[in-house]
Amino acid sequence: MFPDDIVILARQVVDAAVARGLRVATAESCTGGLVAGALTAIAGSSAVLDRGFVTYSNAAKSEMLGVPADLIEDQGAVSEPVARAMAEGAVRRSEARVSVAVTGVAGPGGGSAAKPVGLVHFAASGPSGVIHAEHRFGDLGREGIRLESVRVALRLLLDRIGA
Repeated sequence: MFPDDIVILARQVVDAAVARGLRVATAESCTGGLVAGALTAIAGSSAVLDRGFVTYSNAAKSEMLGVPADLIEDQGAVSEPVARAMAEGAVRRSEARVSVAVTGVAGPGGGSAAKPVGLVHFAASGPSGVIHAEHRFGDLGREGIRLESVRVALRLLLDRIGA
């Protein structure tokens, strides 16, 4: 289902989290659950993945993850502060100690000059704190942007797990 490199990354996340006794949660918007899907493609992932939040709408980000509505209104859903709040909310509202959040513009429409198609914000939370990454993938097509986002998200999880 997933390209081999994503399966390898997901296996590394699962193995690292098992080795450190850490549970993981995902908070996904533009990837629509693909990060959680990649993790659950790995046998034994039930020992690691606590839950995945698919928070495609702004209301879902607020209701499920506790992202302040005024933060979304002020910064936009595709922003560093919202990605950070999503990652932190995923940890607060789960049994996980590590999380990753993804919010972006996968296209083909919905972009603007300030936030073009291919702009994706990531945040990952773990015992060593929260990190943010911004990627401008360009217009790789919807599937391309979403798959690249899964790769970045899995790498950020590895970072926060301490692998």
